[in-house]
Amino acid sequence: MNGRETTEKYENLKRLLSEMGGVVVAFSGGVDSTLLLKAAVEALGDRALAVTASSETYPSEEVEEALRLAEAMGARLRQIHTDELEKEEFASNPPERCFYCKAELFGKLVEIAREEGLPVVADGSNVDDADDFRPGMKAAAELGVRSPLREAGLTKSDIRAISRSLGLPTWDKPSFACLASRFPYGHRITREKLSRVARAEQLLRDLGFRQLRVRHHGDIARIEVPEEDLARVFEGENRQRIISGLRAQGYLYVTLDLEGYRTGSMNKPLADDRPPAA
Repeated sequence: MNGRETTEKYENLKRLLSEMGGVVVAFSGGVDSTLLLKAAVEALGDRALAVTASSETYPSEEVEEALRLAEAMGARLRQIHTDELEKEEFASNPPERCFYCKAELFGKLVEIAREEGLPVVADGSNVDDADDFRPGMKAAAELGVRSPLREAGLTKSDIRAISRSLGLPTWDKPSFACLASRFPYGHRITREKLSRVARAEQLLRDLGFRQLRVRHHGDIARIEVPEEDLARVFEGENRQRIISGLRAQGYLYVTLDLEGYRTGSMNKPLADDRPPAA
């Protein structure tokens, strides 16, 4: 994407937001929601409100980073707490798990929007998100949540290019999904398991890995890193530190997925017979 294309797409996004007249942004501090909030603040000023949710399903470091980002962008900000694990529909981990999580989050954001007199709740979904199984998009549709990045035709690569041109620190931030996505469907999610996965992934980050997942299969930890990073797992002391570190978290077996990192790998069992994304 050249500079002119970047500018035109970003200006189109801001026009769309301006026409909304006011927006509550579901702000996680990721690549997508950061660009969305930046554009919303520029287009709407104080008529844009960022709301960041804390939960056991997100590491506290991610929440703290989101709060710092919102402040740096001069955005109005509110922080809320969601407790998905109190809902059996979520904790039992069915394929529709994300629907119940997003329904709770978006329901709270709709209430905040009413309190603030803001007409629109917006999330950071983009064009590429339609390519995966995302029940949360159904919850968004049912509650009238809009996706300005998708409406403006922005792909993930567009979002990264525009973010880089604007100097946003998230332009090359690795994709991150809630920790509940580390568990096979049907395997109950608990606070202890979420904490174990969070600590396991932090160990890998401390070793310099950026894009990664530790998938939880009972006593087995299945590590996903990009194909170009597979060899790094065995470099120097990395292999032994990973084994000892993950065993210290309660895993008996530590495995490396030779297919490498990919989004939605837990959706493979649904690939042949899955409901359409909303």
